[in-house]
Amino acid sequence: MLRLRCKAKNGTHLMQGLTSVSNVQELKDKVEELTGIPSALQKIMVGFPPSSLDLRNGELPLKDCPIKSGDTLIVEEERDTLKIKVSVSNFSAKSSDKDTFPHLIRHVVPADNSCLFTSIHYVVEGGVCEPSCAPEMRNLIAQIVASDPDSYTEAVLGKSNGDYCNWIRQEDTWGGAIEISLLSKFYQCEMCVVDTQTVRIDRFGEDVGYTKRVLLIYDGIHYDPLERQFEDPETPPQTIFSTADDVVLAQALELADEARRKRQFTDLNRFTLRCVVCQKGLVGQVEARDHAKETGHTNFGEI
Repeated sequence: MLRLRCKAKNGTHLMQGLTSVSNVQELKDKVEELTGIPSALQKIMVGFPPSSLDLRNGELPLKDCPIKSGDTLIVEEERDTLKIKVSVSNFSAKSSDKDTFPHLIRHVVPADNSCLFTSIHYVVEGGVCEPSCAPEMRNLIAQIVASDPDSYTEAVLGKSNGDYCNWIRQEDTWGGAIEISLLSKFYQCEMCVVDTQTVRIDRFGEDVGYTKRVLLIYDGIHYDPLERQFEDPETPPQTIFSTADDVVLAQALELADEARRKRQFTDLNRFTLRCVVCQKGLVGQVEARDHAKETGHTNFGEI
């Protein structure tokens, strides 16, 4: 029997009745029963940093998914995916419209375990990247979490409040959905992450009524900021957009789709890593996560 928790907008639920031989569709049905989110609109994330499960094959046994007993599943509703995909199809079809708007491009940041923090700092500061920004962002997150232990509990963080604060300050730990959610709230800004493997946008803070939006692109292990560049070299790039700007979402999805066609993404279930601490070879996110829990080693390099 798998002991799982399910965290959604309507609270955290204990999920019972699933085993390792249950399949993805049974998991989705159970999530719908607990959260009310239709199975076709579910986004289920797991792990640290949290990453989305591939829910396309309903017959896939849970034993072949990166889920294990004791995990907390983070569930969100993907309401706008179809609308945005229609927008990007229309946008791509109208070349004259594409020429009207400045180009959206990826601004590459170092792959140094702090790419998420560097990328978010870059976009919220309007294209400014300071060498010390990553440690500052890590400390900011730790301060937010430490200041509200009632909200940021072990059930939410996957570890005690104090352990999490120590963990996130380490320069070799990776950020993910939890950290994006925290920073979205702190900066009062919708943060959109476009995934190059699934060609999907995960939107953090979309239901809060923020007027500003920033965008990142994610390939499975690395984040980069997105920005609009203008023909006039004297015009600085734009990294902060209006939440009413649907064109920028269409442009972001077009970038992701181009990267997917070129296979510029990392399959988290199959990519190979090496532990920088002990040099052990690992395959996939599950092995990396288990190795980190067994040894305390959290510094990995892709092979």
